[in-house]
Amino acid sequence: MQTIKAKATKFQAARSNARILPRVHQSPIRANRFSRNTQIITNVLADRPTTLEKERPNLSTTTGGDPWNDEKWTKYKWTVYRGVAYDLTPYLSRHPGGRWLLNLAIGRDCTALFESYHLRPDVAVSMLKRLPVLEGFPVDAVPRSPYPNDSDIYNTIRERVRKEVFKGEEIKGAHRSGSEGAALTILAYAGITYSLYAAYPNPATAFLLGLAGAWIGLTIQHCGNHGAMSTNPIVNNALGLTDDLIGGSSLMWRYHHQVSHHIHCNDEALDEDVMNAFPFLRFDPRQPKYWYHQFQHLYMWLTFPFLTLVFQVGDIKGLLDNRTVGATLYGASDFEKATVVAGKVAHYFLLFGLPWLLHGPSSALLGAVVYYATQGVVLGSTFAVSHNVPESKPLDEGPTKQNLAQDSTERDWGMQQILTSANWGGVVGNFFTGGLNLQIEHHLFPAISFMHYPAISRIVEDECKKRGVNYASYATLPEILSRFSRYMKEVGSAPQLPMDQGRAGALAKL
Repeated sequence: MQTIKAKATKFQAARSNARILPRVHQSPIRANRFSRNTQIITNVLADRPTTLEKERPNLSTTTGGDPWNDEKWTKYKWTVYRGVAYDLTPYLSRHPGGRWLLNLAIGRDCTALFESYHLRPDVAVSMLKRLPVLEGFPVDAVPRSPYPNDSDIYNTIRERVRKEVFKGEEIKGAHRSGSEGAALTILAYAGITYSLYAAYPNPATAFLLGLAGAWIGLTIQHCGNHGAMSTNPIVNNALGLTDDLIGGSSLMWRYHHQVSHHIHCNDEALDEDVMNAFPFLRFDPRQPKYWYHQFQHLYMWLTFPFLTLVFQVGDIKGLLDNRTVGATLYGASDFEKATVVAGKVAHYFLLFGLPWLLHGPSSALLGAVVYYATQGVVLGSTFAVSHNVPESKPLDEGPTKQNLAQDSTERDWGMQQILTSANWGGVVGNFFTGGLNLQIEHHLFPAISFMHYPAISRIVEDECKKRGVNYASYATLPEILSRFSRYMKEVGSAPQLPMDQGRAGALAKL
């Protein structure tokens, strides 16, 4: 049987004590498909010392075998929670949030996903412990997730949110209610603008439609895919699928965003949002630096119009590879995978096909260009700022750098979410961005409707103040955009931060 180095394609996006990157967990066949940024990192580090601090165990000798290949385990829909393996099969059709959310837990340690999604962890754990335990399962072969419930600040904030914001009504789903009016407003605007675009495809109507696409992307698809727009999982799933209509993929988004980004925010090895723009953009001082990065604060604005197209290429590649950059699609059903193809067909027909049939190719192509450019600039300008300002990065000495220097399983997870995120604006920004302007609160409570974030932000800020924890908040979007632009200039010129031998060795093995 092959060693862990060859089997590691089966590993979820998590690290061993040697801090191995997601892309390390690839078979030799997959190695030929690596992205350019991975190859560049390989070239930079290949001549460094590559002694790993601790080798992963050989799956051929691991007690219990290989959980991803051995028939003994592949017949189960298994997950690991706090060192215990469970079979999710009996619960898949009964999960209150819907099977499509529970699928994210299959084939990996689900602890961080589980604990960050439940306001009442005691109730959720009691349900989990009714599931069959897989005795003899090779838990040590599964990369360990962070443990959010070990964070004192997170537990304290969550308890206050339950008592002060929801007053015990979260048991009835109050935390997933309150955004119905926003959803109807956004869908109505999208319907009106598409009708105008289909009837009169020109730069003006395409611009308005691009704003609608960005608004959907920031709000109802985002909140829906988190299972936070409604107490009804069917409604959440339907709203999540609007991502496919605007040009994205709800399936790929869930694995990229929830499994990779939310769990490992601003980890240069495990957060897909840090690595997926490299080498064109250098978001982090731990990444290799190239001469052109000193100009990235200028040319990055020219890349934003192509953002949606880049996502579309990534969606197709992810479907073929059965993984995003940061997470393998272990639990994705055939239906979920079919939505990637069906969604692309529907998107291209609505954006290109129908206008082409009604008005000819030139109008359709010009309209599509304006749509993609508008959507990309709005999306890039609103979500890139949330984790790319000095307070949220290890560019300077301070608590953020100290937190991110630790292994992902040793960090205080709640502190990591607070320190690596930044807020801007208030209630108005919250409505138009689906709570992404209150990024700290969103990262602490992704399964809560964004309409509650303004109230929650007062609690989070208060707890941070009591503990002397930095709570990064800017008054307006222009203010944080300005700081983001200056940060991109600073990090584009900053020397690469040194890595320990374990990290350098892991990177060199890409």
